[in-house]
Amino acid sequence: MQTTLFLSDLHLPATPSPLRSSFLRFLQGPAREANVIYILGDLFESWIGDDVGLQQFAPEVAALAALAASGVHLYYQHGNRDFMVGSDFFALTGVAPLPDPTLIELQSEPVLISHGDRYCVDDRGYQRWRRFSRMRWAQWLFLRLPRARREKIAGNIRGDSDAAKRNKPESIMDVNTGAIRSALTRAGVRRMIHGHTHRPGTYEVDLPTGPAQRIVLPDWRSDTQDYLCVDAQGMQQRSVGG
Repeated sequence: MQTTLFLSDLHLPATPSPLRSSFLRFLQGPAREANVIYILGDLFESWIGDDVGLQQFAPEVAALAALAASGVHLYYQHGNRDFMVGSDFFALTGVAPLPDPTLIELQSEPVLISHGDRYCVDDRGYQRWRRFSRMRWAQWLFLRLPRARREKIAGNIRGDSDAAKRNKPESIMDVNTGAIRSALTRAGVRRMIHGHTHRPGTYEVDLPTGPAQRIVLPDWRSDTQDYLCVDAQGMQQRSVGG
């Protein structure tokens, strides 16, 4: 059986950071033993365009390219922080972009994978922003702004987002159970893997056809950098540190 790894919500900053060092250790260590790796969004805290991001994250880009060249299959879904990751990134790294959501086969079972933010439908303000920010014309205009202007806009958005979170009920920022049920039912599956919510764990979902399950990937923090490993031993959370 092949080894498949899942990770999301690393939120790597543009400046030197222990998180970036941990990610490089992951790429040079556990990732080398895998057959397939899925990055389900928010690898980067911010990405204001390939022209800037490829310079800011040059070590990570080089390490991803080396990993892909070694034969490991790498896949990437955009998150709410790094939705501007573009074609130059994928061409240089050898990482393949995936639509959100995507149906994959895992342990001979169909599984739905997603960043997860699309299912936080109770946060209507965020969903309006999500729809706007994914419009091609909006991205086209943004990428033609000077770098300093883009950096300022991205900083303001992060600040506004953090402030809004402090004033919102926790339940609004989590996925909506009905939206999860609908997604599982439409896909005809009983398991989903996603990130975004920073509420790692395994959650049971009741479907008309029987019990189902959604697995929330852990976000990376200063004291924990974990990922999900699926191999011959089953499914378990592992740490970059060991």
